Parts: sequence; C-alpha cells; structure tokens
Amino acid sequence: MVVVDEAWPFSGVSAEIAYEIQKYAFDYLDAPVTRVNSADTSLPYAPTFLDEYLPTPAKVVKAVKEVMYIKS
Repeated sequence: MVVVDEAWPFSGVSAEIAYEIQKYAFDYLDAPVTRVNSADTSLPYAPTFLDEYLPTPAKVVKAVKEVMYIKS
C-alpha cells in the first residue's frame, strides 16, 4: 500500500492510515506500507524548490514500484 499526502510526514493523516493498515491488515501485506509526503521542512516559495517539496507523480510511481518489487 502506498499512501500519498501533501502534509508533513510527522503526525499527518498518512501516518495514521499507515498505522491502521499495518495494525489490522499486517498478515495480508506483501510489503511494508510506504508513505509519500511533503519534505519535512518549511514550505519553499521558489517554484524549483516547490517541485522537490511536494509529492510528484514521479515520486509516487517510484514508491509503487518499490512496493511491488519492480526494478526501474
């Protein structure tokens, strides 16, 4: 399972979702729950830094491939 959230990784919604899935469905998982979040830093204003800060489709695809054990 891959959880995508634009919030910070600490104490965010994705952290709670990942916890609940691992708590109640651990035996059904083939890989650990992976979270794709914003960077754990303050929000940058420059557009080039914003792309690195927020989750992007490329980051999500990379996380999905890691969970599915697909080499890229």
